[in-house]
Amino acid sequence: MASLLVPVAYLIIVFGGLFVFSYFYRKHSSSHTYEPFFPSHPERNAYITLLQKTNPPASDALLKAALLRRAMADVQRVLRIREDKPALQNLLQKGSIGDDLWNSLLNAEKELEAEIMEVVAEANSFVEGWGQVIFPSANEMLANEKMRLAYERTPDLRAELELKYGVKAKTTNELSQQKQAPSTPSKATPGTPTTPASDATSPRSVSH
Repeated sequence: MASLLVPVAYLIIVFGGLFVFSYFYRKHSSSHTYEPFFPSHPERNAYITLLQKTNPPASDALLKAALLRRAMADVQRVLRIREDKPALQNLLQKGSIGDDLWNSLLNAEKELEAEIMEVVAEANSFVEGWGQVIFPSANEMLANEKMRLAYERTPDLRAELELKYGVKAKTTNELSQQKQAPSTPSKATPGTPTTPASDATSPRSVSH
């Protein structure tokens, strides 16, 4: 009888210890606050500040512009999470990063979903149906901004390449002027008639 009580008591102690450990671990994990993946959201704060202005109240045009800028920031965050999530998941599986960073990204993903729903609701409060197109519009504006920045950096990039390779690149105006310059026709010598090639083989030139 005593031989049976020893393994039973051992199992009770082991499983009881595991239960107590898991209970306190879950309680600690639920109360643990992770460092935010995105430190702040200036565009959202700016929109809320404008929305709360009462003396004088912000115009609808200004509020719409601020909300669109907020949506653009949200689109950038969505793209950032899509890029970082597979890499962080791979690093987590290899043990290169801890759970804190991964949980921080998951929390940021949930907060971003709520943020997107809030922006859609705010957009529909201005114009019915605007919430369906505000994020495509924000994505298009981001693409236009990238193209504009790339165009503005073209002189700097050209200067860097000229300095690197020691060759002066031609500008667009120089290339267009070169294409528009008329070609100089060749001047024929005066008094020299042009003999057709057919005359050289004409029957009249053959002596009999």
